[in-house]
Amino acid sequence: MRTVMRHHSEVCVDCRRRMDISHLIQSALAPVFLLTGVGTTLNVLTARLARAVDRARHLEDLLTRLPAGADSRHLHSDLRVLARRTRYIHTAITMCGCSAVLIALVVITLFANAFFGSGFAGTIAWLFVGAMVFITGAYIAFLIEVRLATRHFRIGIQR
Repeated sequence: MRTVMRHHSEVCVDCRRRMDISHLIQSALAPVFLLTGVGTTLNVLTARLARAVDRARHLEDLLTRLPAGADSRHLHSDLRVLARRTRYIHTAITMCGCSAVLIALVVITLFANAFFGSGFAGTIAWLFVGAMVFITGAYIAFLIEVRLATRHFRIGIQR
């Protein structure tokens, strides 16, 4: 009888550990999905940066081909706008990268907290809040860049 009870308690402890690990993985899943969203945002931002850089190179090429004395003010104006846009995109990319690192640290700290039994709850919360601050800043920079792009957007030949 005693052997059966000991075996039963070992099974319960083992079952509890599996449930704890299962719960831990479930807890880590939300930040991992968030990390996927940040990665998608980084993809969008790097594509916008590449387009802006390509456009700037094209405008610089046009500047070198202009005849002497030709009016190049509109090209210089467009280049200034592109420079501002790329600064905002760079800021957004940097903030997304910082957010991704903090989110990854949240996941690592969740597992460390579970396996070492340390009191990392406050650290996890601060890392997550920091990640949210950075991603919010990134989206603000992105919105400013989009506003700049649409405000200076022209269709057709300028007269």
